[in-house]
Amino acid sequence: MRICSFLPSMTEIVYALGLGDNLVGVTHECDYPPDATSKSRVIMSLVKPEELTSKEIDILVSENYKAGKSTYIVGEEALRKANPDIILTQGLCDVCAVSGNEVTEAVKVLGHSPQIISLEPNTLDEILDTILIVGEATERKDEAKNLVAKLKHRIERVKSLLGKEKNRPRVFCMEWLDPVYVAGHWIPEMVEIAGAECGLGKAGAPSFKVSWDEILDFSPQIIVLMPCGFDIEKTLGEVDILTSNERWHRLPAARKGHVYLVDANSYFSRPGPRIVDGLEILAKIFHPEISAFGIPLNSILNLRNHIYLESFLG
Repeated sequence: MRICSFLPSMTEIVYALGLGDNLVGVTHECDYPPDATSKSRVIMSLVKPEELTSKEIDILVSENYKAGKSTYIVGEEALRKANPDIILTQGLCDVCAVSGNEVTEAVKVLGHSPQIISLEPNTLDEILDTILIVGEATERKDEAKNLVAKLKHRIERVKSLLGKEKNRPRVFCMEWLDPVYVAGHWIPEMVEIAGAECGLGKAGAPSFKVSWDEILDFSPQIIVLMPCGFDIEKTLGEVDILTSNERWHRLPAARKGHVYLVDANSYFSRPGPRIVDGLEILAKIFHPEISAFGIPLNSILNLRNHIYLESFLG
């Protein structure tokens, strides 16, 4: 069985099911687990985030989208060499990954019709369902069921600790810095489970732009910066976009030092197994006195002091 993954979250699922040796093609963004970086890259991007600002990325992607142009390239020769039996892709966001139509067109170079599995989870339950679907398609049903059971157990643990918590701070999860987007899809659900109020984002719906007036009206007590695809270092390098704005300093979260940067690329942007790590990270931010979770090292940074959260929470 030869598998190509056209999405980093799918790559993580493939490895979690013990199918790393069957993976013959990945995208330029597939960096976890580390072994994934040794695989042939079948998908490349025209956008180089490390060289562009948030605003420049938004303009470029938006212009391509309006013109009907893709931000991604399917390497036909690499795909031909990979010669997959199964292709794992997505239908969730044409901006974040190669579209379904492009996949259908690209596989014509193979001379045969591989099984194309297109997934588009919008909620935590749907993310877990994708694991089961991949397990079914790859003859790893038992492994998928066991993995999902473990993830569900961790989710239920957070719910049992914080589900009845009365102190629920107002939280704004910012998915893009310039222009400002509020996080959608599974993030609002995660915020609620982790014991807070997500009054701007819409559970199960795409992220969307918000105005500073809307943010000020919501008056968030905690802000979590999680630009899609960014790690903490990349976000920190652009945070002056926010701090140079007079309205930013009128927000309770900014005034009181409750602004946190998280590794969105690892724990929030990708609908795979590590999304549950993201849930535990949020619980740790919102209720550190209650949440005794072992969060990944250097996964949260307090903006005011540039101190990683676990360093003072233990």
